[in-house]
Amino acid sequence: MNPITISALTTHIVNLFEADETLRDVWVVGEVSNWKRAASGHIYFSLKDGGATLSAVMWRGNALGQNWLPRQGDQILAHGYVGVYPERGVYQLYADQIRPAGRGQLYAQFEALKARLAAEGLFAPERKRPIPALPRRIGVITSAGAAALRDVLRTLAHRWPLVDVILFPTLVQGADAPSQIVAALSAANRYSQAIEPLDVLLLVRGGGSIEDLWSFNDEAVAYAVAASEVPVIVGVGHETDFTIADFVADLRAPTPTAAAAAAVPDRADVIEQFRALQRQLAQRAESRLDDALAQLGQAQDRLRRVHPRRQLDLHRQRLDDRTMRLHRVAARILDQETERLEFLRLRLDGLNPINVLARGYSIVQRKNGQVVTGPDEAVAGETLTVRAAHGEYWVEKK
Repeated sequence: MNPITISALTTHIVNLFEADETLRDVWVVGEVSNWKRAASGHIYFSLKDGGATLSAVMWRGNALGQNWLPRQGDQILAHGYVGVYPERGVYQLYADQIRPAGRGQLYAQFEALKARLAAEGLFAPERKRPIPALPRRIGVITSAGAAALRDVLRTLAHRWPLVDVILFPTLVQGADAPSQIVAALSAANRYSQAIEPLDVLLLVRGGGSIEDLWSFNDEAVAYAVAASEVPVIVGVGHETDFTIADFVADLRAPTPTAAAAAAVPDRADVIEQFRALQRQLAQRAESRLDDALAQLGQAQDRLRRVHPRRQLDLHRQRLDDRTMRLHRVAARILDQETERLEFLRLRLDGLNPINVLARGYSIVQRKNGQVVTGPDEAVAGETLTVRAAHGEYWVEKK
């Protein structure tokens, strides 16, 4: 007995593969499955037919030189060489060219069902219902032991821990999965009607090949999603995976985690919204208070202007002003009249006969009081009164 190491055995197998000319330059036809592009740019996928599956890889440089790259389920022709990957002990196709060879049977079934359900209106936007903004209770339909459930619960707890979660377990892969998914959707709707209302349902599953996700391309599942009274968010597979259930759902999410995020708000965003609203309300309150204080000040000013004491003060001031103005006018008039009186007095003094008499003149009058201005106005022997400055005396005309 001469045992050899695993590495030595693998090296021997590698040499056998490299010595086979058929394996060094080969075209392979098959259906694409498990298509994945790594962060490095390399592409990993599988090729399969009815009897076998072959792992394959296309390096980034070859992928960049392609004018066309397939999608999940496409039938392709792949050229390259078959070699051994020692770390895993598996053989695989190292592809350098890919050409289309027609669609796979599963993909054709998918397209046929999609077209028929679209014609029936199951994908119509107008039949889709809005997702509640603040759900109180969510139903989750998935496998109880799936990583997708843990992702959903973790996301819900992080974003919106106030929500209640009800699990409706079901198979999500295999021949029995479609009927169980339909039963879980029905159970969730009965629970919502009879026990406590559910705001939204999450139908989720992690990534996988087209075969792994085929339960969500089942016609009965599509009708069950469409018939649900509770809005349904479907998050199946990865970003590039699409199933019939995605098109029927009220909302399609690219992953289970994204489905959970779409079902509830982010508490951090809500808290920030509340804080922004609080700041806005405080600013508005402060602004309204400033406006009210300004209006109060204006009202107080108006009140002071119309207050009886203010009016009385104004009338008092006006009375004082008018009194002083009247005094000034009266004094001016008095001065004017005094000047006029003095003027008249002076004129009167100038015309006063007594003053004339004081200068030595006399007034001669007849008995009837007639002033005699000339000798011919009196007759001889007539007694005349002579008024002088210091008195009267009588004379007889000769």
